[in-house]
Amino acid sequence: MSKHLLIIDGQEIFADSGSPWASPAWPGVQENLLRLAERFPVIRTRWIPLAHPAGSWRDYFEQWPFAKLPVDHHMLSLVPAVAQLSGPIIDRDTFGKWGEELTKLVGDHPRLIVTGVSTDCCVLSTALAAADAGAYVDVVTDACAGSSPENHEAALACLALYPPQIRLVTTEELIDRSPVA
Repeated sequence: MSKHLLIIDGQEIFADSGSPWASPAWPGVQENLLRLAERFPVIRTRWIPLAHPAGSWRDYFEQWPFAKLPVDHHMLSLVPAVAQLSGPIIDRDTFGKWGEELTKLVGDHPRLIVTGVSTDCCVLSTALAAADAGAYVDVVTDACAGSSPENHEAALACLALYPPQIRLVTTEELIDRSPVA
């Protein structure tokens, strides 16, 4: 069973230092996930705002009004280094990216290498849902960026509670085990 590199939400809204959602760890994370992209098939995701927020999402966008952007807004674009990678892009209006679109690409019980932004939101939500569905999930600790260093560490501590479905690994550990594709 092959592994798939999932790059969660490598978008300007999480990388641009002028964005309220920018992760200070993005530059180092980007370097690591690009190294992994040389070794594994890549699937990229984008978070997009709901067209018609309802329920708690309505309150969410009241708290974060800057994020209610049109889907083609430049802040929702993938950062250039991630955009130029080959592989499919999945757009989802949810925190978690596990769902029908991803399952069609990787199968019901895949091996996923999870990277991206933010460890304490979309990475966490995706990893837990994938594990619940029976996927094997490697969360790459130094290829995920949290909203803050403290939130990154808190999310990793939570994810560490889910072996064997979820394993925490480093970029170097995966590179040492995997030849260049």
